[in-house]
Amino acid sequence: MRKKRIHPPLENLVIEKAAAEGKGLGYAEDMVVFVKYSVPGDIINAKIFNAKKNFAEAEITSIVKASDKRVTPHCQHFGTCGGCTWQYMDYQEQLKWKNQQAKDALERIGKIEVQEYLPIVGADKTTHYRNKLDYSFSCKAWLTKEDIQNEVSEYQNALGFHISGRFDKVLNIDECWHQADPSNQIRNHVKDFCDKNEYPFFDPKTHDGLMRNLIIRNTTLNEWMVILIFKENEEEKIELLLSNLKENFPQITSLMYGINGKGNDSIYDIDLITYHGNDHITEQLGDIRFKIRPKSFFQTNSFQAKKLYDITKEFAGLKPTNIVYDLYTGTGTIANYVASDCKKIIGIESVPQAIEDAIENSEHNKIMNTEFLVGDMKDVFNDAFIQKHGKADVLITDPPRAGMHPDVVKKILEIEPERIVYVSCNPATQARDLEMMQHKYKVIKSQAVDMFPHTHHVENVVLMERI
Repeated sequence: MRKKRIHPPLENLVIEKAAAEGKGLGYAEDMVVFVKYSVPGDIINAKIFNAKKNFAEAEITSIVKASDKRVTPHCQHFGTCGGCTWQYMDYQEQLKWKNQQAKDALERIGKIEVQEYLPIVGADKTTHYRNKLDYSFSCKAWLTKEDIQNEVSEYQNALGFHISGRFDKVLNIDECWHQADPSNQIRNHVKDFCDKNEYPFFDPKTHDGLMRNLIIRNTTLNEWMVILIFKENEEEKIELLLSNLKENFPQITSLMYGINGKGNDSIYDIDLITYHGNDHITEQLGDIRFKIRPKSFFQTNSFQAKKLYDITKEFAGLKPTNIVYDLYTGTGTIANYVASDCKKIIGIESVPQAIEDAIENSEHNKIMNTEFLVGDMKDVFNDAFIQKHGKADVLITDPPRAGMHPDVVKKILEIEPERIVYVSCNPATQARDLEMMQHKYKVIKSQAVDMFPHTHHVENVVLMERI
């Protein structure tokens, strides 16, 4: 059996930049070293745990000299939870490297020449900015170092987030800084109630246990939706918990539940029942109000979503005579947001319920010039579609992280809209798609938007014009 190579420790490694997946990057002789939880400017000692031919991954053993950009994380779960991995970095420094990440993707991956880079749009709220959190119940809590030192048994209940790479382990969360109050109070109350009343928590391995998931959503209009997912329809226990929540949290405007006996946690194929209040909550962006149902997709940072859509609208430069296509429209948020500036806008989305939401939101806001179609983008976006709706003057696309299907890119190049606004949650796949289009389009400007402070993720908006 081949012995695993033992690498000598790295001493006085200088972290020079932030790189892929938010890791710090340094150089040891001719090798690139990626180090999680390191900040540009740090001088560290580190231990290699994964070495390849031209790069290695290492973990900090000690900090020789801390970067002046290093700050103290605000969350007690930092480093264990696995989320918000940039909490240790000054926020302005985070923005600097997010901006660089978007720029590097366009220039290095796509070999794209951009005429103008606009400054990254930072967040006014860097905590309590999310409008949706999904929690899991588990009868086997993840043990922290402190738990192990105190000889705590792993067979304890937890309500929190899954540990990265461990589907069967959940870290119990005492306080999450993602969502405003009363989110933490609701979660902790639910756990305390279930513990006190001996409700069995779910076991991901055996699929036993009543309590499966808790989802909390809210809006800037201070409406709150709480969804509880149970393994079995134990009516008496369900009624007892839901009535208790209703009594203790009058802020909840939509209290719902569902029964999920499947092997996965997806709620999209189960019925959700309204126990109290409405079957939706309402969000407002600008002058447009959006109904958000339990299965609806909506940008998880409403504050930054408005900024993102304002940039999209500005880049599009719409005229009253324009026909607009909105590809990957989701629940029609962008389409409805910009509809007042154009003649007609047609959105395409693969999820039927999302299209139902998009249509209803148009009707709710008395928007008469939108049309939404459901189906796989590469199948719906074809010659017949274009013949029916007319050639687009402007095309807006906001695809998932994987980017656009090559057939979709090919069809865009065939119809040659005057302007394209590409909104992306993954600058790498955005750059790949732009590279396929650069023989017909020039990139006028690019602007990054920080939707998720304290993470390495960044949204990027690009305006292209036909050559």
